[in-house]
Amino acid sequence: ATSWGVSTRLIGGLIMTHSDDLGLVLPPKLAPIQVAIIPIYKNQEQLEAISEKVAEIVKELRKKGISVKYDDRDTYRPGAKFAEYELKGVPVRMAIGSRDLENNTVEVARRDTLEKQTVSQDDVVNFINNLLEEIQDNLFNKAIDFRKEHTTEVTTFDEFKKVIKNKGGFVSAHWDGTSETEERIKEYTKASIRCVPNDAKEEVGVCVFTGKPSLKRVLFAKAY
Repeated sequence: ATSWGVSTRLIGGLIMTHSDDLGLVLPPKLAPIQVAIIPIYKNQEQLEAISEKVAEIVKELRKKGISVKYDDRDTYRPGAKFAEYELKGVPVRMAIGSRDLENNTVEVARRDTLEKQTVSQDDVVNFINNLLEEIQDNLFNKAIDFRKEHTTEVTTFDEFKKVIKNKGGFVSAHWDGTSETEERIKEYTKASIRCVPNDAKEEVGVCVFTGKPSLKRVLFAKAY
């Protein structure tokens, strides 16, 4: 039987795969809030003018199925709000102030690369819609590249031990299919089989430990 149950391990995997020293980084498709909008103002009159423009933008974003939060709390300064949404991993942050109203612009910041851009209000909805897709793809590709860089194919047990000791990550190796061999490998290296990849290519070889026949590689790693 195979269990595809979603557990706290998936949440841990999500956090460890994408996040950085500033906090959580969430893929847009999983983020409860995809866009946080923060007004920058000096008085109530400016806030009201900004809020009127933001209401239009929020309406259009939601029409596209984008989750938006307009944070007009007056108990926090803009800098504190920026830090909060950075920490929470919100994919896109938008800031708009009185000068932006005059210039018909907004500032858009992306959480994955921390880059900021000034965007026309007329185009901001389409820009954010495309940006969310770009962030999703970027996080996915970055994770795939990291996995490739930390997966090493070996053909001998000496190579196996060196990779486990010095590089870490996944070790792709042939295995004779017995639990006894896996246990022996674990005794020597503390590494055990993490998975038998569904897409593993059929490849005739010999077990890295016993030299017995093997039809495909499996992934070994240390469990932490």
